[in-house]
Formats: sequence, structure tokens, C-alpha cells
Amino acid sequence: MNVSTQPFTTSAELARPSVADAVVGNAKTSLFIRKPNPDDGWGIYELVKACPPLDVNSAYAYLLLATQFRDTCAVATNEEGEIVGFVSGYVKSNAPDTYFLWQVAVGEKARGTGLARRLVEAVMSRPELIDVRHLETTITPDNAASWGLFTRLADRWQAPLNSREYFSTDQLGGEHDPENLVRIGPFQPDRI
Repeated sequence: MNVSTQPFTTSAELARPSVADAVVGNAKTSLFIRKPNPDDGWGIYELVKACPPLDVNSAYAYLLLATQFRDTCAVATNEEGEIVGFVSGYVKSNAPDTYFLWQVAVGEKARGTGLARRLVEAVMSRPELIDVRHLETTITPDNAASWGLFTRLADRWQAPLNSREYFSTDQLGGEHDPENLVRIGPFQPDRI
């Protein structure tokens, strides 16, 4: 059995601007946006736990997102390599012109920098999403931060935003607020 050993780059090394998709932030701190890797799974998990009201999935789920879905996800790190932002999603197999955004999280250290928008736009600008013309996500009716983000994205991209109930409280086990399906698009890629 042939086992190939490929060199591995740590998260701290990946945080360097030379491999980041984008560098954002302000005069106090730089933030680096890039594709996730297996070393990021636990950091993503810890970030999401620190960002209520987001639903926390298992550490294994975040490892899968960081590996199997890395082309459609992104992490943001600070100069020390700490994960301070994350966006996950995928291109829908039954609608290849639609990106479904699963979660977006911004840690306390990076709030107020416009990082959530930059994370989404970094993913949406990748060559793997060249044919995408719609973005979908689900949002609970009372999540003002998410509604604000997606309303701003629709305005910025000059695209319509539509919403309807998608999952009812009963479908979510009776202990979770309903989730509205929010759809932005169609949009032109050059507006991102």
C-alpha cells in the first residue's frame, strides 16, 4: 500500500497574506480570509459556540465542512492564526446556480469590521462559484443581525431579496423558532 505524505501547512502559516484570499480589518488589526483546512475544525466549533444564537453542530461536522466543503466555506483569522470568522455553505446539487449559506459567525474580536459581508463575498467570488446567481439561507424571524446582513448584501448586489417560512417550529421539534428561507438573486457576479 502506497501512502503519500504531503507537506502540511499550519493555520498560523495559512494566515499570512500571501495565501489569504483577502486581507480586511482596520488600523488596529488585520484579518485574513482563506479556505479552511483540517486544523481549523476545532477552532470553528469553538467560534460558533461563542456566537449565540447560532446552532452549534458537532466538531466532526465542522471538520467535514473544513475538508469536504472547503471550496465553499471560508475562515477569517487574526495575525496569530486565531479563527475569528467563519462562513459555511454549498452549491445546491439540484440548483447549481444557487449557493446555500448554512452559517456565518463573527467572533467578538472581529465585530464591527464588516467581516461577515467580506466572508460571504470572498466565497461568492471564487472560481468554483462562477455560475452561481442566487444566494439562499435560513434566518429566524428575530435574528436582526442576520436580516441586516442579508438585506445589505441584496442592496449592495442590486438584487431582489425574497423570504418565506421554510421550517416551522413543529418541524424543528417545538423548541426552535421557525426558519425563513431567504433568497437573494438573481445577481451579476461583477456586483460582488
